Amino acid sequence: MDLRVIKTEEEYKVALKKIDELIDSVEGSPQDDELELVSLLVWDYEEKYYPIEKLSPIQAITVRMEELNLKPKDLVSAIGDKSRVSDILSKKRKLTLKMIRQLNHLLSIPVETLVQDY
Repeated sequence: MDLRVIKTEEEYKVALKKIDELIDSVEGSPQDDELELVSLLVWDYEEKYYPIEKLSPIQAITVRMEELNLKPKDLVSAIGDKSRVSDILSKKRKLTLKMIRQLNHLLSIPVETLVQDY
């Protein structure tokens, strides 16, 4: 494959097929190096044309709760009583700095995500 910046959807599709072909290459081999380069080119194209929306703090919390199979009651230690957890998740109250720190620790959500306005 001619390695160059991906500029069209067709080039993108070709690059994805190339990744499929190279995905099982031996680590450290020339094919593995090519896989890494093609993956970087695809990543660059996707960042430009298929950007992923950043999650709001509450969206990030609920997604992480789903990933960890947590219920709202599991956030009581980080947020406060059950009614406060409910108020936070329904956006009736804002997160405090203390809550942000505790949620960062409990759920491993980056502080940069939790401090955003919502």
